[in-house]
Amino acid sequence: MGGFVPISGPPGGLLCNPSGAFMPTLAPSLPPLPGFAGPKTHAAWPVWSDSTTKEIRFQPVPKKAAVRLWHRARDFDRQTRRKDRHGGAVGHAALQVLHALIFDFLNYASGRLDPSYAAIARKANVCERTVASALKRLRELGILNWVRRCAESWHDSRFVLEQETNAYAVLPSSQWRGYREPPETPPPMPGTWGDHPPLPSLLAQAAAERRAGGTLRGVVGILDSDPRDALAAALARLGRAMQLGNPQ
Repeated sequence: MGGFVPISGPPGGLLCNPSGAFMPTLAPSLPPLPGFAGPKTHAAWPVWSDSTTKEIRFQPVPKKAAVRLWHRARDFDRQTRRKDRHGGAVGHAALQVLHALIFDFLNYASGRLDPSYAAIARKANVCERTVASALKRLRELGILNWVRRCAESWHDSRFVLEQETNAYAVLPSSQWRGYREPPETPPPMPGTWGDHPPLPSLLAQAAAERRAGGTLRGVVGILDSDPRDALAAALARLGRAMQLGNPQ
């Protein structure tokens, strides 16, 4: 007889082929019927595939450096502002999130920076969806980077991986895409406000030391501090000769 082989069902209800072996179901490979949801699939562990279980080493960030990065991020937004758009390349929401990261969560001594989305949303006064969009924008611009983390644990005698908060790092402004570093501030012109006052000559310093009750050895040390001053060097030699004749 030709044609299709009839499929019989055993008492358990599983379909078998003519040899008696169970046939795999085709449901997962077929599209769901209109109005019905497809079969649910579950990952071995509900964590991001690029998550790491390794310990993250944070780098300390001095507070002054962190504050400077924040001001440069605002300058970046001003540099890229256009008339037909509200804000610049960074955006208001991303600046709020960055402000919360730097001033509310960053540990300047250790560099630790690993808040949750919910914590960032509370401090930045935005929703978690806005936090996700802002973090993505900061990463695209090279301002921020992060590493996804997970932890190993045992639940009901089963080994599982659990997602943890990301470990963030604010990158140097030299790595920001599209940002122009501000020029170095020139030193003040000589004789203007802010210029360092000229140091007194070695002779004046030695005389002041002597008037203050300093020893001859101290005076000779001052005169010897600049070998380019021939007069001071000659007086230093004279002082050393006096020390030999009358040691103090």
